[in-house]
Amino acid sequence: MATPRTPSAEHLSVRDYGASHGSHDHAHFQVLVGLEGVLELEVAGRAQRIGAGQGCVVPPGERHDFEAREGARCLVLDSHAEGWARASSTPTAATAALARYLAAACRQGLPRAQSLGPVLLLESWMPRSPARERPRRPIDWTALADWARGHWAHQAIEVADLAARVHLSPAQFAARCRAEHGLSTQHWLRGLQLDQAQALRAQGASVAEAARRSGYRSPSALTAALRRRA
Repeated sequence: MATPRTPSAEHLSVRDYGASHGSHDHAHFQVLVGLEGVLELEVAGRAQRIGAGQGCVVPPGERHDFEAREGARCLVLDSHAEGWARASSTPTAATAALARYLAAACRQGLPRAQSLGPVLLLESWMPRSPARERPRRPIDWTALADWARGHWAHQAIEVADLAARVHLSPAQFAARCRAEHGLSTQHWLRGLQLDQAQALRAQGASVAEAARRSGYRSPSALTAALRRRA
């Protein structure tokens, strides 16, 4: 097994492990990702196993011992980067794939991959924060209702027209309407029309006039709607 070292910079290597050489510690993080075989570890008295694609982070100052009875090969990073203190206990699938590439880069002596490898390894290992939902633009429902009331006497108002007024697709508008009003878009729109028609009737307008001004196709359509609400 390679002799423990205290690097002055990030150091990436591929190491073969066999019989134990005794426990030791060091002043840097040691990051291991299994490539072949199974490596048995004891870190600060806790037993761990690293198979292919698995890994662990040994913090600075923690005594540890390695043994691979049938041999094991690992990608090893000796690092002083403080970010490793926040790393999760196990690597991601992306980390395992990256480790295989970095191991090949080490064997082939690719300097750029070896230089960037430590940063990429840490980035791939870190737990992902939940994606933040983009804040939604509020819908001024009162203004939208006022716009509809001012237009449906002269033109048919469809859900797509309302959605366009608030810069949403009909599907997005439908979802927002359901979430914020508990109604489908059609029910919300028809409710506005019927409320206006009832208000006009209460002010003395005829059924025909109330139907025309609230966007109903005919007085009979309004009469049927009023009957259903009653």
